[in-house]
Amino acid sequence: MNNILAAIDFSDVTDKVITTAAKIAQSFSSKLWLIHIAAPEPDFIGYDTGPACERDWRAKVLREEHKYIQDKALELEASGINVTPLLIQGVTVEMILSKASQLHADMIVIGSHGHSALYKTLVGSVSEGIIRQAFCPILIVPANNNS
Repeated sequence: MNNILAAIDFSDVTDKVITTAAKIAQSFSSKLWLIHIAAPEPDFIGYDTGPACERDWRAKVLREEHKYIQDKALELEASGINVTPLLIQGVTVEMILSKASQLHADMIVIGSHGHSALYKTLVGSVSEGIIRQAFCPILIVPANNNS
């Protein structure tokens, strides 16, 4: 196993996803790709680039997300794991699968929030989208895991 892609979303399950992926990467001496898919730029009707306040807020969020993923990568590197952090904007399921393919991922590690069936019907589920379309093994880390 050469490449492991860990997809994070900064939710409560993120630390569990990172810890699980790091253990696997360390066990197999694998390269760990830590990826977060940021929301795509919002489209504003009547604006070419959107209002300044929205652009400023979005830039602030992206800087915070970038700092978080960089800090996590530094922590993992300090423990001897070969890790590269990636922050990409786009549609979550499509971008995770695209990057996994580009990086020749041998496994994707992703969290599950344990939402209800109604929530999944109305909003969708990233983990379900990954499972349905992935070309490699998927490890789902549950949010309600008490370990």
